[in-house]
Amino acid sequence: MSAQGPSPTSGQDVTRLAYRFTLDRRAFFQVLGSGLLVCAAAQMPLARERSFREGDEELPTDISAWLHIGESGAVTVFTGKAEMGQNIRTSLAQHVAEELRVPLATVRLVMADTQLTPYDMGTFGSRTTPTMGLRLRTVAASARSLLVEMAARRMNTASAGLVAENGRVSDPKTARSLSYGEITRGQQIAATIPDDPELTPAAQWRVAGSAAPKVDGRDFVTGAHQYTSDLSRPGMLRGKVLRPPAWHGELVSCDLGAAQKMPGVSVVRDGNFIGVAAPDEHSAAAALQALTARWTAPPQPGNGELVEYLRKNVDPSEEGERHQTGSVAQSMAIAEHKLAATYTVQYIAHAPLEPRAALAEWAGDRLTVWTGTQRPFAVRDELAEAFRIPRAQVRVIVPDTGSAYGGKHTGEAAVEAARLAKAAGHPVKLVWTREEEFTWAYFRPAGVIDVKSGTSKEGKVVAWEYDNYNSGPAAMGTPYDIAHQRIEFHPVRSPLRQGSYRSLAAAANHFARESHMDEIAHAAGIDPLELRLTNIADPRLRAVFAAAAERFAWGKEPSSPERGFGLAGGFEKGGHVAACVEVHLEPAGKVRITRVVEAFECGAVVNPEGLRNQIAGAIVQGIGGALFEAVEFENGRMLNPRFSQYRVPRFADVPEIEVVLVDRKDLPSAGAGETPLVALAPAAGNAIFRANGIRLRSLPMTPGGRLPAGANSRNSAGGR
Repeated sequence: MSAQGPSPTSGQDVTRLAYRFTLDRRAFFQVLGSGLLVCAAAQMPLARERSFREGDEELPTDISAWLHIGESGAVTVFTGKAEMGQNIRTSLAQHVAEELRVPLATVRLVMADTQLTPYDMGTFGSRTTPTMGLRLRTVAASARSLLVEMAARRMNTASAGLVAENGRVSDPKTARSLSYGEITRGQQIAATIPDDPELTPAAQWRVAGSAAPKVDGRDFVTGAHQYTSDLSRPGMLRGKVLRPPAWHGELVSCDLGAAQKMPGVSVVRDGNFIGVAAPDEHSAAAALQALTARWTAPPQPGNGELVEYLRKNVDPSEEGERHQTGSVAQSMAIAEHKLAATYTVQYIAHAPLEPRAALAEWAGDRLTVWTGTQRPFAVRDELAEAFRIPRAQVRVIVPDTGSAYGGKHTGEAAVEAARLAKAAGHPVKLVWTREEEFTWAYFRPAGVIDVKSGTSKEGKVVAWEYDNYNSGPAAMGTPYDIAHQRIEFHPVRSPLRQGSYRSLAAAANHFARESHMDEIAHAAGIDPLELRLTNIADPRLRAVFAAAAERFAWGKEPSSPERGFGLAGGFEKGGHVAACVEVHLEPAGKVRITRVVEAFECGAVVNPEGLRNQIAGAIVQGIGGALFEAVEFENGRMLNPRFSQYRVPRFADVPEIEVVLVDRKDLPSAGAGETPLVALAPAAGNAIFRANGIRLRSLPMTPGGRLPAGANSRNSAGGR
């Protein structure tokens, strides 16, 4: 690679320099042909993302490409983010089209391919819009600026008078114009990203900020899109893995003989791992059935002991989190109203419609895996470690994936498929069964949360104590203006495998905090909305409460024994949310959520229709965790590993949903994949209480679809 200027490794700040390279890149970039390739020097990542760099990640030594503009005007964008149904393929394309001044239809994204896309930590934490969206805007604006400069040289005029629009650079004075393809035709040009270019203010957006149809949406509707489970390779076998009968099982012995005698079957035993690969699904299932194994597993707790277990098994090896201001004890002593309550949440499963799947193929000592994961580069590293090969010899490709909800950070299926493919000498596709997905994937953490509060006669919260056991510290800090508070997270040795879930611990912490705020309002005889506004200093949070209450007509109609109204809200990951919920209490204790109004503010809105869909989807998912979702387990075994047993929301459970978007074009765009979920459960619980006086402090609130027989006594406002 030759360059007119210093080498990218010369130690100079190459992010400030525009280079012209004679490209000698991977075959893929050669296929792109001549045009403009916008890059970032890999050893100089943009400062905004430097803090998100993965632990010991060794960034590549070449130039990482972000955007290519071909002679035809086609725009190819490269990002390590994965499309998991959240529609970022569309919103990121909008970012690029907006800043590059091209039609949205000309933008194509190459996503989540560790060989072709720049390193990315993963698709989680609602970070795609604020981080990747901003980066791609910067890249596109840089490309636009460079194209204008190049056009100015071609036109022999000053760049200041030129206008970039609709994929062309024009001179209004002479009416002369050049398409982007004409500007770059016959050249191979690469440029590094300069200092932050001027970005288009949200108030001036024309492509971003407007509803756009889902990119490739027709393929998903017609079935043309291929998920991992649809893929095929020449000579491909189907894989199956033998699972232990209980969690933490250890293999004592296994007889592989019968399976090994079956035609075309490959059998692998490697430590605790036992798997088979066969020409078709039926043969693989038969081979798995032919294996006989003996396992041991230690005694393990079940649902009945969970609360006591979490309290007693704080993990001293893990560091917790603690925040304290003022004097809680003194303020509590003089408080007019004192409350103490405990709130609990059960483990719940992610229950994606697309189970884990992977297709692995070896070519010598090089491995390619197609799999649905939120973290392709982390899965690449898992594979490299598992097979003791360099990262550079592993490629992970993520087809647009059905769903994850935080549940597909890890690469179990990828490692299993690769191990079977290594032994079989053929590509192997492994698709987890529904029972495997329910049982062997990780769960959203269960938790126990103790809250104590002290309130003045006027409804001002003056003291706040909050202890969270196991469910996690996300959104644990209160958004209310409380001078004296102690908030603490206590890590616990979890009896089940646990990990990220949509909103992480924010759902549990909002449930506990917003339920308790409602209890304070009841004890003080103050309207729940008024109490919150009395204690909120943040104008953005006040704004979403006001917007939701206005659309819902809060306070216009009183609750009744059959019909209750509740609200809740909060802040997490740059998003402010408030929800008002109406519930109907039907005979035999059945609870039905009939109406939800949710106001959401996440800065400048990129795709309003996409955002509404995200919010509505989060509300529907939140109904499951609020009312009936729970992992039932006993002594290392999951007892409800099927959709017929594990209750998720159904069409009949979907209420009337109204979404109120608070579009703040004066603020940076934040993510919206997680926060819209957190207010639903506490608002529903508060509505149930307003209807019948029963305070439900445990999620799910209606296990089995009915109010629990042992619910707290009517009009209870204290702790259990």
